[in-house]
Amino acid sequence: MNQPPNRDRRSQKYLGSKGLILLIALLSAFVPLSTDLYLPALPGMGDYFGVSANLTNLTLILFFLFFSLGLLFWGPLSDKYGRRPVLLAGLALYIAASAGCALSWEIWHLIAFRVLQAVGGSAASAVATAMVKDVYDGRRRESVLALVQSMVVISPAVAPVLGAFMLPYTSWRGLFVALALIGTVSMAGGLLLEETIPSRYTGTMKQSVRRLGTVLRNPGFTSLLIVFSLVSTASLAFVSASPYIYQEGFGLSEQWYSLYFALNAAALIAGPFLYLWLSRHFSRRMIVGSGFAVMIASGALVCLFGSLGPLLFALALFPASLMGSAVRPPGAFLMLDQQKEDTGSASALINCSSLVFGSAGMILIYLGGESLVLGLGAINVAVGVVCLAGWTVIGRRGLTKI
Repeated sequence: MNQPPNRDRRSQKYLGSKGLILLIALLSAFVPLSTDLYLPALPGMGDYFGVSANLTNLTLILFFLFFSLGLLFWGPLSDKYGRRPVLLAGLALYIAASAGCALSWEIWHLIAFRVLQAVGGSAASAVATAMVKDVYDGRRRESVLALVQSMVVISPAVAPVLGAFMLPYTSWRGLFVALALIGTVSMAGGLLLEETIPSRYTGTMKQSVRRLGTVLRNPGFTSLLIVFSLVSTASLAFVSASPYIYQEGFGLSEQWYSLYFALNAAALIAGPFLYLWLSRHFSRRMIVGSGFAVMIASGALVCLFGSLGPLLFALALFPASLMGSAVRPPGAFLMLDQQKEDTGSASALINCSSLVFGSAGMILIYLGGESLVLGLGAINVAVGVVCLAGWTVIGRRGLTKI
């Protein structure tokens, strides 16, 4: 690894400290922004193209799949060439692909541009988490991760509402134009960014990619990776199924759907702040274990009462959303803390694994029978049980300091 000249890693001449955090938060939000903004239009898009819901959902499922694969490419690349050039290259592809989505004239063209959009957008997420590790240490890093997570999950609350209220004035094409504009704003921030990486990997590109395997051979990192990535199975199952649960299951309009979706997203926003408050009074181990237990109870409530109406469904799911979000900052902190080097590779694996498990949830929710509500509740129960068991094993075997 080559060390650059000594400098203050926290200084950003043009962005400043607050500007850097805002940029990291925006980059981290590329997944929810790229999916949730057009969720209210998803059923209507199927009608427009004259295709089934399953085919329309490929615009979501393949986005997550190729976003995950892109992370594994951009993460190691950023360790070798730096965060800034990787970010700018990815954003350029994202902006062009978003414009392509807006101009698509059949479903397969849209799916193809969504794949390219995913590959470009994955560069943003790959470098965002890595920059937190580059710049911040200790408790400050955990606080920034919590703050970024809170700002990130504002987008699931705002994006569907914004998308729903844009639809009366524009078509689904206009929503992809909005994503291109978001990419342009991010590009402006990337141009102002000063490089954050403290040292660069000096091996070949092939050797750089192989560092992914080196990171995975760390048992502490890998065990935490599995446990905390599983949480995304439940959260993305809800993202995929929510328009059909609220609009087709409960018969709500696009606008009412967005408001109910925002209620659950409010829990996601509050979760990281709740963790920061709880961490002043309780141990990280107790908070995370309790969070998984709450997911189990909340999933059971969804199974029992979620089908009785949209409000009961949203309220029953609220605790799972809250605690699923609350365990993310300590999870990211612990995983990053396992690696002294290969931060880009570790960041890529964290985000990739989360999306892979999340994509599995998006598929599983449609394999559980006709009742999406019951299936979602069952997924939350199962995820809570497995995560709680895994967290307990990690603590008892001392695989990592928690």
